[in-house]
Amino acid sequence: EVQLVESGGGLVQPGGSLRLSCAASGFTFVDYIMTWARQAPGKGLEWVSAISRDGGSSNYPKSVKGRFTVSRDNAKNTLYLQMNGLKSEDTAEYYCVRVGLGASFDYWGQGTQVTVSS
Repeated sequence: EVQLVESGGGLVQPGGSLRLSCAASGFTFVDYIMTWARQAPGKGLEWVSAISRDGGSSNYPKSVKGRFTVSRDNAKNTLYLQMNGLKSEDTAEYYCVRVGLGASFDYWGQGTQVTVSS
């Protein structure tokens, strides 16, 4: 059974940092591109990062580029998202997502809440 379990969310002040983790199990982690997505209250889903199978390349939307860094440890089957310079608009539920066949987002974690507020 594929499982993705996020952790590391919480309340942080503007300008602060958080590191999210996603523990993967039930599949061969190194075989899959992985992503992070988020959903803010009352808004649609937004993709915030993607990382290649070997961790050698990554992509970000303009909204987080330069502030967020995605990484992975294939030996530990774990995906990370380092978030620096957090803004109130980064407040959202953050999800770890596996990219399956045909670039579909086929498995999602349960999410971890990030709240940026003073």
